[in-house]
Amino acid sequence: MIAVTATIVVSLLVGVGAERRFAGRAQGWARTVLTVTLYGLLPFVVFFNIARLHVSLDLAAALGLAIVTAAIVALVAWFVSTRVLRVARPTAGSVMVSSIQGNTGYLGLPVTFAVLGAGALGNAIAYDTIMSAVTLLLGSAAIGAALGERAGEGGRSRLRSFVTRNPPLIAVVLGLLAPDALAPQALVDVSHVLAVALAPLGFFALGAILAGEAEHGVLGLPPRMTAPIGTAVTLKVLVTPLLLLAITAPLVDLPRAFLLQAAMPGGINGLVIAHAYGLDLRTSAGAIAWGTAIVVVAATIGSLL
Repeated sequence: MIAVTATIVVSLLVGVGAERRFAGRAQGWARTVLTVTLYGLLPFVVFFNIARLHVSLDLAAALGLAIVTAAIVALVAWFVSTRVLRVARPTAGSVMVSSIQGNTGYLGLPVTFAVLGAGALGNAIAYDTIMSAVTLLLGSAAIGAALGERAGEGGRSRLRSFVTRNPPLIAVVLGLLAPDALAPQALVDVSHVLAVALAPLGFFALGAILAGEAEHGVLGLPPRMTAPIGTAVTLKVLVTPLLLLAITAPLVDLPRAFLLQAAMPGGINGLVIAHAYGLDLRTSAGAIAWGTAIVVVAATIGSLL
């Protein structure tokens, strides 16, 4: 956990420093990082992890209920954002994405190892692989296409944006169809390295975006806890694991790793979706920053105890 925390902090500080040193250019670099992630790195990582994934029937049932939980949370986020907070559609979309798409890989796996031990990693990896694909490439991308400012006008145009701006989804389909022979272990190992590399790149982008918004007086550094940000963080870190526990308790034996993974904060890939479809980047960045800070502090204390 110490290494993970240090990487997050250093990456954020490098992004903040770059934005302040180069006055606006770092935000352009950050958006380039997000674009390269969406169209280059994520499809590669997704394909080789999906192609080698094997899930038992019990795990499949628990994962199915986790997907149901995410769908309910998304609906709650939509209701609170549009009926209670009455925010604009792109902001509501950012709240929804930040409420269902978690950092279950770079942060969730080390937290699972630190709190539950190496024996729980298998379940944590299964959760990360399946839920990342469903909540990011289906749920979050669909939300972005429906509510984003850059997704076009009309149903046909937004559907086209959902497909053309979501190359990792194609990688999922190909990965499910591909035999193991097309996913040699060497390339699977490379995909794991790239998956780890996505985190510092993403937190660099987050730091640059936060610093840029702070310079324009739009978003503080650290970001101010607004109602949309607080809603997203609460739904993701607190409501999601409690709801998952309530739904699964009478039906399946929920792996403890699933509960930890469900409590992970909004993931960096939420920024990728917000950038690609035109959601509220400020709300997405703030939710990731606050959620990550809360979970990292709690996980560090938990691992020490």
